[in-house]
Amino acid sequence: MGLGSFTVCTLLLWTMAASTASDASQTYIIHIDASKVENLERSLQETRQMYESMIKLSADDGLETSAPQLLYVYQTAMSGFAAKLSIEQSELLKKADGVLSVTPDELLSLHTTYSPQFLDLLDGEGLWRKSEKMASSDVIVGIVDTGIWPEHGSFRDTNMPPVPSKWRGSCETGRRFSRSNCNRKLIGARFFYKGYESSIGKINRTEEFLSPRDSHGHGTHTASTAAGNRIAGASMLRFANGTASGISPGSRIAAYKACWAQGCASSDLMAAIDRAVADGVDVLSLSLGGFPKPYYGDSIAIASFGAVQKGVFVSCSAGNLGPLSSSVSNTAPWIMTVGASSMDRHFPAFVKLGSGRQLIGSSLYPGEGADKLPVVYRQSAGGDGAEFCTNGTLDRRLVKGKIVVCEYGIISRTAKGAEVKKAGGAGMLLLNHENAGEELLADAHVLPAASLGASAAKILGSYLNSSNPTASMSFKGTTYGDLAPRVSAFSSRGPNAVDLDVIKPDVIAPGLNILAAWPPTISPSMLDSDKRRVNFNILSGTSMSCPHVSGAAALLKSVHPRWSPAAIKSALMTTAYTVNNRLLPISDSSGSAPAKDGTPFTFGSGHVDPERASDPGLIYDMSATDYLRYLCGLNYSSSQISAFAGGNFTCPPNPISHSGRLNYPSFAVNFISPNTSLIHTRTVTNVGEAPSTYRLQVVAPEGVRVSVQPRTLPFRNLGQKLSYRVRFTSLKSFSGATGPSFGSIMWVSGHYRVRSPVAIAWL
Repeated sequence: MGLGSFTVCTLLLWTMAASTASDASQTYIIHIDASKVENLERSLQETRQMYESMIKLSADDGLETSAPQLLYVYQTAMSGFAAKLSIEQSELLKKADGVLSVTPDELLSLHTTYSPQFLDLLDGEGLWRKSEKMASSDVIVGIVDTGIWPEHGSFRDTNMPPVPSKWRGSCETGRRFSRSNCNRKLIGARFFYKGYESSIGKINRTEEFLSPRDSHGHGTHTASTAAGNRIAGASMLRFANGTASGISPGSRIAAYKACWAQGCASSDLMAAIDRAVADGVDVLSLSLGGFPKPYYGDSIAIASFGAVQKGVFVSCSAGNLGPLSSSVSNTAPWIMTVGASSMDRHFPAFVKLGSGRQLIGSSLYPGEGADKLPVVYRQSAGGDGAEFCTNGTLDRRLVKGKIVVCEYGIISRTAKGAEVKKAGGAGMLLLNHENAGEELLADAHVLPAASLGASAAKILGSYLNSSNPTASMSFKGTTYGDLAPRVSAFSSRGPNAVDLDVIKPDVIAPGLNILAAWPPTISPSMLDSDKRRVNFNILSGTSMSCPHVSGAAALLKSVHPRWSPAAIKSALMTTAYTVNNRLLPISDSSGSAPAKDGTPFTFGSGHVDPERASDPGLIYDMSATDYLRYLCGLNYSSSQISAFAGGNFTCPPNPISHSGRLNYPSFAVNFISPNTSLIHTRTVTNVGEAPSTYRLQVVAPEGVRVSVQPRTLPFRNLGQKLSYRVRFTSLKSFSGATGPSFGSIMWVSGHYRVRSPVAIAWL
């Protein structure tokens, strides 16, 4: 029997009456079986009215009841709602017919002048030219983040055509944000805060805008990276001067503010995604996430599945917990998971030691350097704890007029410099820990300061043992031609902790020292004490790499409007490259020198190449049903799978038990014993040329024999599908103690190179 609106309301009234004021309330996300709930939208509106009636009744009767509070109704990307409930109410709700799951809300964290050129996107040429001809302005990129600064030049609508007729969104008003702030470029803006306030408390209205306006800068930065306008003469404090541009400058932007000072509530994020899909976005970009968890308990995984099911491409950041193994988040196979890499642009700072040794670091300090000043560290700067340069640890008598050496940790890098300056220090040297390797993050310091890699830090450490150590600093602006790309040390890594049968991250993209739009009310160092103001800022993180891929997906959507999200994802993965600008394997910035080569667990399929992705030759396509069958293979319960399906879904007799039967563009192969075989099958669709014949090239991983049938794929027509079968055999002589091994399977025809990475593990 279906669960009608009256039954839903009666159940919730009974749940409310069963609780007492002693029960601690919190926000829960409730997924509803849409197939069992009649007139879902109306019933939930009635539920809201019943909440209000019950609250009034409880007050009138003097009852000590803890009345639930309905926060959101979800009805596009998923079915359900978010509500503030007591523990008893949530437990009773779990038992109700039609309720699939009741999950506690959680707080997630927020995980370019030059990057388009680094990606070989050139004005008036190639993919940019094709996208303009194919009406890239019809593609809408939704940014779920901290909001947007609408007056920035990156979001002007000069020469933009009218808003696409498919757009169903709106421009919500609030503090310092009116409907006139939207235009033909920034076509929509909304904000979501009920879950955040339910978890954290009232938002400080004097410090944050209760509106789509960005009070942190993160959302403005990511939005302009994905689809900001071209702006000549952009720079940050004279660094990185050039023409700023988003990856898909012709696309429209819709901003969904769901992140605030202390993070992003899952309930708000789900509401933002649900609304964005209903509004009509084509691409969703989420530079945020939490720790890896089963997909049925992952709000982003559930909401993004509904988005992909509606034809929306979803790109998420991999996280900034690298180089920790299995730290990658947003690992669902329908999500494009993006790690971070470097570009060949550098902001060098030269540190000359009193011994004559010169070290090369990085800095965005725009002023003069420091000339042969004493250097102090730890005991000579204030004692134990002074190495982290936090508030109160530095002794002014010891550091005044000197260069202070600081280590990473506890507070931000720029905040350490502010503490040194406050204590009277004349400069700062910031040392990488060993795991961060030679990666050099550039920061807009408030005093002469330089970041040093792990090797330079060791040299400096030895020199500090000498008597009366001194150092000089000088800054050289912006240079080009560094070895690149390299996997960023902070970029979260695989293997995939949720499912070892899917390689994550999927790709890497520029995420180190990225210049993009910035609100004029926020300092480049993000310190309240810093009164400098800029229109562009340089930031690092997978938050910066994610919108690069979101923009690339928008470009592909403009030239291939009928491609599915899986097809776009496949094109970006199979055309990614794995060599740097010296034609050597892409290296990993983490760890000590010499740098080790990256692997599919650090860069996935490789570094994105939007130009090649626009014409990939073959694609690995999938539908929502394929993903649901994959979930069946994970032995999820029917109710757990129904949270994705939106209702009843019957698993087939032979579910996809591992990625071998999921049509994924990469291969993860996991052996539990030697001398065994695993078979994977794949189907590819010809989107290149016809007729054409693709021939096989295999790089077999160490300890594994790879057999592929057939070895050629002859296509007669465009759109034709052909399948192949791969047998991976673990060799008896191989010892799994040596760790994972890697290889590739590639199909070649003319200029097409359709490559899939292979990762082998012995469990």
